[in-house]
Amino acid sequence: MKLLEPIKLGNNILKNSMVMAPMTRSRANFDGIVGDSTVLYYCQRVSAGLIISEAINISKQAIGSPLTPGIYTQEQITAWKKVTQDVHEKGGVIYAQLWHTGRVGHSLVKNGEQPVSASALAIEGQQHFTMEGMKDYETPRALSTEEVINIVQEYKQAAINAMDAGFDGVELHSAFGYLPNQFLAESANQRTDEYGGSNENRNRFVLEIMQEMVTAIGSDKVAVRISPTSTYNTIIHQNPVEQFTLLINELNKMPLAYIHIMNVPFPAEKFPQYPTNSVETFGKLTQHTVIANCGYTKETGEAELEKGIANLISYGALFLANPDLPKRFELNAELNQPDRATMYGGQDQGYIDYPFLKQ
Repeated sequence: MKLLEPIKLGNNILKNSMVMAPMTRSRANFDGIVGDSTVLYYCQRVSAGLIISEAINISKQAIGSPLTPGIYTQEQITAWKKVTQDVHEKGGVIYAQLWHTGRVGHSLVKNGEQPVSASALAIEGQQHFTMEGMKDYETPRALSTEEVINIVQEYKQAAINAMDAGFDGVELHSAFGYLPNQFLAESANQRTDEYGGSNENRNRFVLEIMQEMVTAIGSDKVAVRISPTSTYNTIIHQNPVEQFTLLINELNKMPLAYIHIMNVPFPAEKFPQYPTNSVETFGKLTQHTVIANCGYTKETGEAELEKGIANLISYGALFLANPDLPKRFELNAELNQPDRATMYGGQDQGYIDYPFLKQ
């Protein structure tokens, strides 16, 4: 089974070709510090060839959802060190996913501070979870050019902090409608400076972040996650094939660890300009290792690897509910079902109490 075959990724040899996808679990404290339960949560899942952490806020401004972790204070870095040390002791490899939510947030979560974005355009038709319940999205404040340049540097510092915390590498969360994705999409970016207008300009923010992180922490340790067909958080691309081809061609010039492609389904009748399969369309263009993501099973994951475009498959909810997922795939064992009521927030129930296979 290709899923269970070892593979080289950057500077690491992974024990198999299965990746634990990044999943927000909202178990940090109000200061963005993870605790002992988070250490155990990741250590339980070291059977994954690669673990990608939940999204980690790069700054105070980056926070969009309550109880999500950060990596911009010394206390946060020290807490993550406990995670990475234990994961490494148990033979695991772990990357940090770096996060700025941009307009995907609410002032109730941000101590009254207005969310920011590429342009002053609100998310429509959705609500955001706050400690006071679900709320309509607010219109974000458009970032100045100088602020954009500063955020690029904050990503660079977050990458340095992640390496200080013991992570093996970092992944830029440039998918699913968060800040880098907001700069990529015309529906969220109507800027007239060098970060808006043309495909080249809308791609600039992501490319500058990636280059700064590579310069800061070195070759084969920086990765990126993209979702060219996701329409979540009011993200619409006018010509994603043209734009993401341009983006990937520029990323090919950098010594990256991998590109993580979310193959998000979309209403085809509403978006005829979207490619039917992002992994096939864009995976063929990259010179980097490809991780494919979105709803894969054992069978569909294996079939994706057999095609020869994707090199690894990432699993989200299946790893959440099955800490020993590779062993279950190997034995064709029954899978635990994820408890969706405990995915975000709460205590240890639905977090570190999913049963392993009986020995």
